[in-house]
Amino acid sequence: MGNPICTEDEIKALVHAFYADIRQDERLGPIFNGHIADWDTHLAKLEDFWCAILLGSRRFSGTPMPKHIALPDLSAELFEHWLALFRQTLAAQPNRAMQAQAELMAGKIANSLWMGYQMHRQPGDLPAGLATD
Repeated sequence: MGNPICTEDEIKALVHAFYADIRQDERLGPIFNGHIADWDTHLAKLEDFWCAILLGSRRFSGTPMPKHIALPDLSAELFEHWLALFRQTLAAQPNRAMQAQAELMAGKIANSLWMGYQMHRQPGDLPAGLATD
């Protein structure tokens, strides 16, 4: 494996910038703020998650799917809005290699969570993918 595409500090900057925006967002802010009691702990977990995704670190432990499935009234539009905000935050990051890889992975992760959410909430219905463009 060659040089890493980013540093842990770059990931931390991305995570903190993105979730600062999320917390202020009129659609997503109330959902996140209503379910996250300790933002410092949550941000540290998200840093570990993205370090695992982008750097292959082994620090992340957790199962994001059940936590998302437990949330009521999620929609494709909310996942797509999350992705749009993530791309916007990524565009402001100076590291283009990190931007490209994180954008690719975020689309896959959001789609996976959305599919799992639908399969749990409407068993028997064929789940629909996200409009990720």
